[in-house]
Amino acid sequence: MGETLLQVKDLRVSYDTYAGEVQSVRGVSFEVDAGETLAIVGESGCGKSVTAKSIMGLIMDPGQIKKGSQILFDGVNILDMTPKELRAYRGEKCAMIFQDALTSLDPTMKVGKQIAEVLRVHGRAGKAEAAAKAVELLRRVGIPNPEIRAQEYPHQFSGGMRQRAMIATALACDPRLLIADEPTTALDVTIQAQIIDLMKRLQAETGAAIVLITHDLGVVAGIAQRIAVMYSGLIVERGRAEDIFYQPRHPYTWSLLRAVPRLDLKNKQELATIEGTPPDLLAPPAGCPFCTRCKYCMPICKEEAPPCADFGSGHQASCWLHDPRAPGVDMPDITEKEAEQP
Repeated sequence: MGETLLQVKDLRVSYDTYAGEVQSVRGVSFEVDAGETLAIVGESGCGKSVTAKSIMGLIMDPGQIKKGSQILFDGVNILDMTPKELRAYRGEKCAMIFQDALTSLDPTMKVGKQIAEVLRVHGRAGKAEAAAKAVELLRRVGIPNPEIRAQEYPHQFSGGMRQRAMIATALACDPRLLIADEPTTALDVTIQAQIIDLMKRLQAETGAAIVLITHDLGVVAGIAQRIAVMYSGLIVERGRAEDIFYQPRHPYTWSLLRAVPRLDLKNKQELATIEGTPPDLLAPPAGCPFCTRCKYCMPICKEEAPPCADFGSGHQASCWLHDPRAPGVDMPDITEKEAEQP
């Protein structure tokens, strides 16, 4: 394990609505070491993006980070920072790649100018130098003819090129932590692979840590060293990537892995889905939040939150199936080919 760069402790985030208080994140804790990639995976609405915005200090009304939450960057709690300190933190120490580049980039401003503006706001360069660095950043992320493309507007870029421009903007001030919120959403699989390869290459060059937010486990496989599986505002399983993929311990993780399309089954397997819907976070359940969708659900699952079981090497899962009193359940073998039915 390397130097711990980011520590999130008991993060709780709620949103006040007309219907009541929505508890979007309900006590999330994790660490990120310098230079590593942590993937946070889960269905839409599980709290992944809210967690990412919290790390960036971007939770605004009607959202609120609850008392007792801590987000420590290099040992400093960003929740105690002044507005001036937060501005320096964002961009210089921690930067974010947003999921929709077309709406995140200013449509009225040339791409090169947007990148240069980041450098100027943070005092990294004057006007001429910032413009030159913007061109170099576009070249660095693989955009051809960067001198010409820097003078174009976001709508003149393809989806993949816009995402590369977003990455260039995030890298402008050499941050130590990159938060990538669904960076491959709405891109075809070929472009997805190119963006992930680009992030891996840039990470190797800069040594930056990455928190990758995604619902796609296929994207995670090639880049993350550790994975946290999130459901209903909670982390239900965490561990090394190889443990999550080859020895998953939570029924929700089993379901996510089954839902990943595979090319080795010769079209003889139906696409798997997870039946049911997540619980209403206006009134979160007292027990396991996955129990209404879990075929292994026991009475205690509905009554009490499951304890966290530790399987070594940082692999943990919160599920009553691992209690000594629980009936034995064979973990489904999702790493081998399903029996090929005629």
